[in-house]
Amino acid sequence: MGYLINGDATGLTEQDVNEVDNLLREQSVELVCPPSADEDCQPYFSSVPWIGLPTEVVDCTVVYRIT
Repeated sequence: MGYLINGDATGLTEQDVNEVDNLLREQSVELVCPPSADEDCQPYFSSVPWIGLPTEVVDCTVVYRIT
């Protein structure tokens, strides 16, 4: 989330960053927004998250560019 929202790649490998960047480019993602403070943003387990291996996830808003 830190990288998607703030560009903070702390703890990520160069390969991780490249995979995320490629996915965002392929999907024409313009912006990833975290849940607002008034939303219940409790993480939950997903066996098929949008990026990576099964893990806990938090829903967020993704803005796509339509070409």
